Amino acid sequence: MPSRQKTSAHQLRTVTEQNEPTVTHQASFTVSYHYPVVFTRSVFDLGNPTLAQLLSAAEPDRIHRALVMIDEGLITRTPALIEQWQAYADHHCVHIESAGNPIIVPGGEHAKNDLKLQDKLSQHIEMNKIDRHSFVIAIGGGSMLDAVGLAAATAHRGVRLVRLPTTVLAQNDAGIGVKNGINRFGQKNWYGTFAPPFAVINDEQFLQTLNPADRRAGLSEAVKVALIRDAEFFDWIESNTQALARGDNHAMRHLIEHCAKLHLEQITGAGDPFERGTERPLDFGHWAAHKIEQLSSNRIRHGDAVAIGIALDSHYSTLTGLLGEQSSQRVVQVLKALGFTLYDRVLDAHSETGQHAILGGLNEFQRHLGGELSITLLKKIGEGVEVHTIDHSVMKTALSTLKTASSACD
Repeated sequence: MPSRQKTSAHQLRTVTEQNEPTVTHQASFTVSYHYPVVFTRSVFDLGNPTLAQLLSAAEPDRIHRALVMIDEGLITRTPALIEQWQAYADHHCVHIESAGNPIIVPGGEHAKNDLKLQDKLSQHIEMNKIDRHSFVIAIGGGSMLDAVGLAAATAHRGVRLVRLPTTVLAQNDAGIGVKNGINRFGQKNWYGTFAPPFAVINDEQFLQTLNPADRRAGLSEAVKVALIRDAEFFDWIESNTQALARGDNHAMRHLIEHCAKLHLEQITGAGDPFERGTERPLDFGHWAAHKIEQLSSNRIRHGDAVAIGIALDSHYSTLTGLLGEQSSQRVVQVLKALGFTLYDRVLDAHSETGQHAILGGLNEFQRHLGGELSITLLKKIGEGVEVHTIDHSVMKTALSTLKTASSACD
């Protein structure tokens, strides 16, 4: 009998609980982000207060501990940079405390392909006692900024990061956005975060150290944003290809600043800075570019791969009736005039199934973002349009068109 009574009580209690209504407490809040993108020259000149003012803006009465990380390639070109930083920190000691010697970080895609490097960067942040009121100052190209940015974003759930981009591509694109990441499993930016920087400082003097190939590589991102957002800007690029190709200081300064402005408008005004939706207009040409980098084992740098991707998607836009042929020809001619090679042997590679290997980039692009496939194409110069299907047979024709045009040019 006692056993049966316990069972009945248990059954009664279960029924009572099941009849209780479901209660939901909804949490909702908004977080505002603000960060300046400053254009200056000679940021470590003792008479230039820009960096010191930015570091002390939030807490003017505090001495701010700062750990500097520098792209290895930049140090090779400007070995005096370490001494310049130390002298600058000493001069502005009422605001800045240098957290030990600057850390030299490998640049290029190596920074994003070496998983062990992330642990080393995190160790440096910990060993130098960088906390949420301290700063990591990253000085380098886009890949190095991505890797250091990820380490800063994950240390203590996020420490303040100041970026000093030193390449054209980083100053007009990669260094001014809200993304950080490294490559993993053969995919671009598989590990990563959305973490806005504390500030970005674009120092045009760093660009004087670049070789012509490095200067050119960043121009493709300017062409990209002009094509999807600003027809007048594309017209200006088209009229100034010679000056841009030779790295004219005045032309480059205008291009970088206007391109950065357009990128910031997209990030702040499009309503999806952390890419929770499926549209990514700033990645026009990038589904192919990422795959080209992978297929070439990073022999083809990002900016050069983007140029090929832009040309390919412009041809596809024309073949599908979205874009006039004259417009796609203008795109291709501008890219060529800037010095880009628009076809490479990796585009001839085939997968084990006999499919063009480059087309695998479409699936990888979709998986990276999630949801349905969303690719930006051109409706006209200055206006992009999102499509959710790509006809592989038409894309193969676009590849053939691109190859034929390149061969004719050769």
